[in-house]
Amino acid sequence: MSKRLLLAFFALFITSSTIAAPNNFSHAKVLAKENVYFDQTEKGTFYCGCSYTFMGKSGGRVDLDSCGYDVRKNQNRAQRIEWEHIVPASNFGRARQCWQEGGRKNCVKNDPVFAVMEADMHNLTPSIGEVNGDRSNYNFSQFNASSNQYGQCDFKVDFKRRQAEPRNEVKGQVARTYFYMFDRYNLSMSTQQQRLLVAWDRQYPVSKWELERNRRVAKQMGHDNPFVTGKAVWQVGHKNSGSGLKSAVVSKESTTADSGYLIRGNKNSKVYHLPAGCPSYSRMSPKNVVNFHSEQEALSAGYRKAGNCS
Repeated sequence: MSKRLLLAFFALFITSSTIAAPNNFSHAKVLAKENVYFDQTEKGTFYCGCSYTFMGKSGGRVDLDSCGYDVRKNQNRAQRIEWEHIVPASNFGRARQCWQEGGRKNCVKNDPVFAVMEADMHNLTPSIGEVNGDRSNYNFSQFNASSNQYGQCDFKVDFKRRQAEPRNEVKGQVARTYFYMFDRYNLSMSTQQQRLLVAWDRQYPVSKWELERNRRVAKQMGHDNPFVTGKAVWQVGHKNSGSGLKSAVVSKESTTADSGYLIRGNKNSKVYHLPAGCPSYSRMSPKNVVNFHSEQEALSAGYRKAGNCS
C-alpha cells in the first residue's frame, strides 16, 4: 500500500471512529433521535410505553391509543414527543451561579458548563409532552395514589407534594441515571432520595435495552454510565467524582471559538474571563465587554487573565 493510500485510510479511520459529543441541548436531541432511539419508536415512550413517530429534526407524534393513554388536561402537548431530562435541568442548574442570576435562559446563554450538563445524552429520553410537563422538576418518590391519571399509563403525580412516581419498568434506569448525573457533576442528593433510588436500583436490575442504550449513548458522548455497566455502585453517603465538571471545563476551554463561547475582556480593568472556570464571566456590564477568540488574542491586546479563575 502506498504512503498516500495509507494516510488516507488512517484519516478515514480517525474520522469514522471519533464522534464529537453534543455541544448543546438541541444538538443532543438530534443525535439521540438519529443514533439512539431511531429503532425504538415501537418500544414506546419512557414513562408510558406509547408508540410514536419521529417528525422534524427531533420531535415526534405519539400514538396515544397504543398504550391506552388518557389526556389529563393538555391535548396538544399529549400528542407530541418531548425530550425529558430524567434529572431535571433545575436540579443541576441550581448548582451553577448563572441560575442564581437569571435561571435557565441565563445559563444557556452564558454558562458552557451548564450546556454540557443540559446536553448529556445519558440523561435524555423521549416522553409524552404532557407527562414531561406534569412531572416538571418534581422529585421521584413512591406513594399510594391512583394510577389512572393518564388512563393505562402507570405514571403518578402528586401535584400538592410535588412528587412523581414512574412505572416499575423504568425505576431502575431512573435510579442509575440519577447516580450518574449526581456523581459526574458533583450534585447533592438528600439521604431520603438516595435510599429510595438505591432500593430501585437493586429491585429493578439493568435490562438488555438499558445496556444497549448505554452503549449507543457512550458512542456519542465518549463515555458510558458506570452505574449501568457495573463499574460503579452507589451507596448511601456516596462521594462524588465530579469527573464531568473537570472534563467540561477542559473541553470548553479548548473549543471556545468553535462552540460560540467567546473569551470576554473588561475594557475598563483590562482583565479577561474564560467561559468556564471564571465566576465573573457573566457579571460584566455589556457596555464594558470586549470579545476575544483566544487567550493569546486577549494577551496580545494587553489584557490579563482574571485572578479568580480556577
